[in-house]
Amino acid sequence: MAGAVVRRAVVTGASSGIGAATVRGLRAAGWDVVGVARREDRLAALAAETGASFFVADLTKQADVDALAAHLAATGPLHAVVNNAGGAKGLASVEGSEADDWQWMFEINVVAVKRVITALLPQLRATVLADGGSADILNVTSIAGHVAYAGGGGYNAAKFAAHAMTAVLRLELNGEPIRVIEVAPGMVHTEEFSLVRFGGDQARADAVYADVPDPLVADDVADEIVHALTRPPHVDLDLIVIKPVAQSAPHLVAKGALAPRV
Repeated sequence: MAGAVVRRAVVTGASSGIGAATVRGLRAAGWDVVGVARREDRLAALAAETGASFFVADLTKQADVDALAAHLAATGPLHAVVNNAGGAKGLASVEGSEADDWQWMFEINVVAVKRVITALLPQLRATVLADGGSADILNVTSIAGHVAYAGGGGYNAAKFAAHAMTAVLRLELNGEPIRVIEVAPGMVHTEEFSLVRFGGDQARADAVYADVPDPLVADDVADEIVHALTRPPHVDLDLIVIKPVAQSAPHLVAKGALAPRV
């Protein structure tokens, strides 16, 4: 009797945070994984730790995305694409924020995701035709793509666009055995998200999480990504919103110990 098909996923933004945790989680679940990011040293360390493979690419560059697609086509079937790469810059008002920051956020959170989907969707279809079963496109967005908040301007706009793109893609793929999944995290304490947002200001980044009881960590989100990808093929978890209990909305986060009101 033939053995079960080993599923293969590509995970973008794999050099740190949710992406790296997702690589670890999928490898633990028995998947082959290709981690993608710009920082080769971090990818190599993750590969040595987990047995994943990796590909160095800047997904805002079409030539890099094309090279990634060629590499994946040459090295095996593809069952899932996890579009995790993204980020925020600044917390200024719409009026006072920098247009260059907005452009960067749209490039990495929206246009790069579109580039990857366009490049890799034919490979997902080819795998389904060859092996049967289903394939997956999972986009990591944010609750910032569902609820606006003061200072969120560019990041809200980019993640709202990513959410809309995901919803449109699901409509466009109706009738094909390809699941389109959105995971929208709230506050996740990772080493780099707030640090990038605040231009390397470690004190300001640390202040975001100060006295917040149990913000999410990367593993919490990765667990949900792995869970969604390992459901039976007829089960599509369209939208998973995951927040710490201390966070009711992007702008409403409890500080100090949680306790019943009496």
